[in-house]
This record gives sequence, structure tokens and C-alpha cells, in this order.
Amino acid sequence: MNANKMLWEKGDFTQLAKTMRESGEALVTKLNVTKGLTVLDLGCGDGTTAIPEAKAGARVLGVDIARNLVAAGNKRVEEEGLTNITFQEGDAIALVDLEDKSFDLVVSIFGAMFAPKPYDVAKEMVRVTKPGGRIVMGNWIPGDPTLVAQILKISAAYTPPPPEGFISPMLWGKVEEVTERFAQAGIPKENIICEKDTFTFIAPYSPSEFVTVFRKYYGPTMNAFEAAEKNGKAEQLQDEMEALFNRQNISGDNTTAIPATFLKVTVNV
Repeated sequence: MNANKMLWEKGDFTQLAKTMRESGEALVTKLNVTKGLTVLDLGCGDGTTAIPEAKAGARVLGVDIARNLVAAGNKRVEEEGLTNITFQEGDAIALVDLEDKSFDLVVSIFGAMFAPKPYDVAKEMVRVTKPGGRIVMGNWIPGDPTLVAQILKISAAYTPPPPEGFISPMLWGKVEEVTERFAQAGIPKENIICEKDTFTFIAPYSPSEFVTVFRKYYGPTMNAFEAAEKNGKAEQLQDEMEALFNRQNISGDNTTAIPATFLKVTVNV
């Protein structure tokens, strides 16, 4: 069984995705998505950016490794009455069903960064992009003081070390790594633009309840709590997470609004 597939089919990421809708829509407005553009949204989840891309008039294909998220995305499409978007299963390291030079724009926001073979991911994204097209990635930044990097840092202290040969997905948040990976895929350095941006998680409940959402539904956090429970440290992990979420919350009331910094990568193919 594909370990990456198992991780993202664990729990129910749609519960977390609900807190990402507003920022997903805001991010898409910056991408200059126009009517008739062909877009691949890679690691699309249930459509946080793919559905806004379709609403902007693009012809969108959403690809995700998790079967349950593909089903959830297609359900949202049906509910929205959209006819210019579809979701299907696929793996970012080998987009076997997709032809060369098929898309004007390839988007992957916190998606393809989690695939285990980053050089293959870069090559595949470049392969399916039309000459003159763009690739846009959103990647979390290692060691960043904001939410997601800190969640992963805290979680790592409670989980067993990764297997030998494991490449951290967070390396996609380092400019030199991004440049090297796309260079290996044939992209000149001057065609790669990296800039920091902000993604805000917004929820109508408290930061402590938001920790519970991560604990119940987000694969990596679920694994951390399972490991912590075996060592009698689940309560300690809960306390650390709640302290982090409450500290970073900017809502001003008992709801949640937590900004997280990410690296926005634009590649001109």
C-alpha cells in the first residue's frame, strides 16, 4: 500500500479544508485565472483552490492521491452545478494519465510538496505544462514561527524518526531546494520566482476546538497523537498544541483566525 495515500486518506481532511476556503479563494484571485484557461490543480483535496479556479472560468482538472478527497471534491462540484471541473485520483510523482504540454497553469497549494519524490514531482509538473505556461506552488516553510511549521515541529517530537531515505516535504519551502529541483527539470533559475505569502485558517470555533479538528481528522497530527498515547504523553501534546493555537490566534474573540506563512513559487515554463 502507498504510504502517502494511506496518510491522506486517514481521517477526513475536508474538516480542515473548511477552514481554508476563504484564503484559497483569495489566493486564486491573485493567479489571473481567465476564462478558457486549462488548469491542473495537483494535490487538490476537495477543491480549496480548484473550485475557485473553475468559478473564474477555467477548465480545471483536480488530481489527488486520496480517494475520499476526490469523491468529496466531485460531490462539491455537483452541489455547485459546475460543468468545467472534475476530480480524479492520481499521484504527483507519476501523472500517468496526463499528456505532455496539456495545461496553461499547474497549481499545487500544500499538495505536491507532500509527495515522496520531489525531483519526480518537479519533472512531472514541468512535463504537463504548456510552453509559456506557469506552475504555482504553495509550500510550508521549515522552521517558520507560524502555525503549520510549528505543528509539524511539535508533532515530530512525539513520533518515531522517519524511515531511512525520507525526504522532508518541508524542504519545498527552501528557495535553494525549489531552484535545484526545477533546474533538474530543465527550468532556468531566472524563470523561478519565490516569495513569502500568508494563508489564514478561519473557523467559527475556538483555537482549542481547532486543535481537536487536527487531532481527529488530519493524518500527520493523528499519527502524532497515536504515538503520544502509546507513551502516555497525549495530554502533554494536547497542551502544547493548544498553547500554540491560542498564542497565534488573531481573531480577538473565541473564534479562530490563525495566519501561516508559506513560500509561493511561480515557475515560468
